[in-house]
Amino acid sequence: MTAKVGKRHSFKVHVSGSFNFRFGRSTLTRPSVLALMIANLFPIVGVMLLGWDTFLVLALFWVENVVMGLFTIFKLAIASGDNARWYARVGAAIAFVFQYGLFTLVHGVFVFLVFGTIMRPSSSGELLSLGESVFSYELMWGALALLISHGVSFFLNYVGSGEYRLSSLRDVTQEPYGRMVLLHVTIIFGGMLISALGSPVAGLLLLIVLKMAMDIRAHLRQHQKYARLVSEPA
Repeated sequence: MTAKVGKRHSFKVHVSGSFNFRFGRSTLTRPSVLALMIANLFPIVGVMLLGWDTFLVLALFWVENVVMGLFTIFKLAIASGDNARWYARVGAAIAFVFQYGLFTLVHGVFVFLVFGTIMRPSSSGELLSLGESVFSYELMWGALALLISHGVSFFLNYVGSGEYRLSSLRDVTQEPYGRMVLLHVTIIFGGMLISALGSPVAGLLLLIVLKMAMDIRAHLRQHQKYARLVSEPA
């Protein structure tokens, strides 16, 4: 009974913490946070200048799942915390690719079925396939921005700050889920509401800003955990 109460309390703290958007100036000027903010600002460019709708915004957010999965494999490759032998790292990576790959696939199919279409009109009215839309609406530049953002965090925080020395394989494989589940549930339900309203620009911008704020909070919580471990006496 006590364990269940503790879990419920921990979940409430996690949820309330995820929606705490009070950030100090020193926090927002960290290089990894700046890179994250710049990457998250690209969808605003898409909405304001490139004609993005709800589907294209959520498609880019889905791409971030793939980017996070890629860097999680990189993290597993060099993690040297408890039980991080080379064969354990290989096993953890294989299990992660299967499990997280399935999660990402289901998420992508859901986004496509609910928000997407096989053929989409371009800005000139010409019908484009889904693949052609990626290039017509410059979606690949948003994906590149996400790749750079997560790369900056990987090299500055995970490698540069020595987080890899403190990371257990279990922690590394669980981090993407903890960071993305609440975030994407919020985004998807918000996207459904905005899509039902006809993808108004103001609604899309609000969704993007909400996603960016939640992303910053999740980023800080993740790296503060390692900072506490470093400061704790041996």
